Amino acid sequence: MIDRIDVFRQNHIRVRQENREIHVDPFRVEQGTASADFILVTHDHSDHFSPSDIARVGCRKTTLVVPERMLEKAGVLKDTVGRIVPVRPGQTYTVDGLELETVPAYNVGKPFHPKSAGWVGYVLILDGQRVYVAGDTDDTPEARAVRCDIALLPIGGTYTMNPAQAAGLANALRPKYVIPVHYGCIVGKEKDGPEFAKRVDPGISVVFKIRF
Repeated sequence: MIDRIDVFRQNHIRVRQENREIHVDPFRVEQGTASADFILVTHDHSDHFSPSDIARVGCRKTTLVVPERMLEKAGVLKDTVGRIVPVRPGQTYTVDGLELETVPAYNVGKPFHPKSAGWVGYVLILDGQRVYVAGDTDDTPEARAVRCDIALLPIGGTYTMNPAQAAGLANALRPKYVIPVHYGCIVGKEKDGPEFAKRVDPGISVVFKIRF
């Protein structure tokens, strides 16, 4: 599974399987593919919900999954994708055959991502593995309660965890693999990746996937 995951700018993640392609938070897409079966959006900030980028990777076969509170905003894409599905934090869903769980994603002591907004991260159940895409979150009790084999965690600081905080969450989750995301573009620096990796416990493999 780890070889089927790509990370682009910010939190744009792509997972490719034999019969489907899943994108999370498409952003600054250089070349459109119009090949996504699913696009999952974590929240409505412009570097995570970009209608123009969703249009580049999506098409009429695409199912767009968004937090319930941004359903009206996502309506601008009703003629671009096949359907739009709202989700709430802390729930389990099967959407067109895709099994997923939603995890509250929010800041602690910062105002950028309030818990009351209802924004989410996702746990995707793929080929028997649990892939956690945390979204823009801090180290929260809900995040620490996640069970996962692969974790994609934001490390860029300011709006999310910094490298030390993200490593603390990774060490609590103890996935087999952890992939740092959300750095080296709008916030954070390329050196944040190695800084994060040196703080992650032995036994957890840090895999660098992001494309700067």
